[in-house]
Amino acid sequence: MATDQAFKILAKQEGISNNRAKALIDSGLVFVGDKQVKIARAQINTETAFRIEYPSDVEVLYEDEDIIAVNKPAQVDSYDIQDVIEGAKLLHRLDRDTSGVLLLGKNQEFIEKAVEAFKHRRVKKEYVAWVEGVVYDTIQINDPILTIKKGKAFSKIDPVRGKKAYTKVTPDEVQGKKSKVRVEITTGRTHQIRVHLASVGHPIVGDAQYGSVTKSKRILLHSAKMSLFDYTFEAPEPQDIRRYK
Repeated sequence: MATDQAFKILAKQEGISNNRAKALIDSGLVFVGDKQVKIARAQINTETAFRIEYPSDVEVLYEDEDIIAVNKPAQVDSYDIQDVIEGAKLLHRLDRDTSGVLLLGKNQEFIEKAVEAFKHRRVKKEYVAWVEGVVYDTIQINDPILTIKKGKAFSKIDPVRGKKAYTKVTPDEVQGKKSKVRVEITTGRTHQIRVHLASVGHPIVGDAQYGSVTKSKRILLHSAKMSLFDYTFEAPEPQDIRRYK
């Protein structure tokens, strides 16, 4: 059985450069069957058939002279969206795996006001997630979060060095041993929802970094609704969030 590195086989199969093939694998967009290809240099059968799942087009939810609200697809970096919307600047960020409402400002005066609103917790943020285990009751989590940014960012609960963080979790529905929950946050610490849910024994499905044992094409977290000043934006749930299969 002939073998070669995964990115080289993909490049030949798709007629693309080795660098492009490696980038696609590193971005989490390449699958064999239902399994994500995670190691670009892994030795595999040269007859392997790959499938590339490109992210859906970015949907503009609303736009005026000050702000653009988009429905960010999963597997797309927030900065990539900023790069393709000329003259716009991110007002906040969503993790690469997270889908949903993402806001960008269009002029410096508005951007400065909006950044202050985020800084002083005057933005209402609501998320939807599928988590491990059964959530019966509303949970309020106030544990401080410390983020370590050496290489890949990692956050943890740290009562001494952590920054204040508040997360409210409300149960929505249950599928087997998984729960769909609504999540409200008033702070925006790095990986806040992921860390807080993991800390109470309910890591988000697909979030291996924080303890999920369930395989998933992505971390099942969606930014469903955001309110800033007099604006309120909502992003419809993608199929993988609407119903856990």
